[in-house]
Amino acid sequence: MAWIALFVAGLFEIVWAFAMKQSAGFTRLWPSVLTIAAMIASFALLAWSMRTLPLGTAYTIWTGIGAVGAFTLGILVLGESANPLRIVAALMIVGGLVLMKLSSPA
Repeated sequence: MAWIALFVAGLFEIVWAFAMKQSAGFTRLWPSVLTIAAMIASFALLAWSMRTLPLGTAYTIWTGIGAVGAFTLGILVLGESANPLRIVAALMIVGGLVLMKLSSPA
């Protein structure tokens, strides 16, 4: 269950990062509210998963899901650059996440 909670926490991290971008520096109400709500959910699930998973593993996986997810959303929804170096960098993050999961004792 801790891994599922951690994965969902990572998805909420993607949501709050995207909503924060849409909030225009917290000047738009509903994206700002969504940002805060998703942050609370993300942190709560991360904290819950850390009761079982090692700190380094949980935090690395959480930030990696958020980073790669926000990167992908930026390309697909916001029209951000998808140049080869950025894609290689994202793939390296994914590779690191896989290695972190495989090396975790929990």
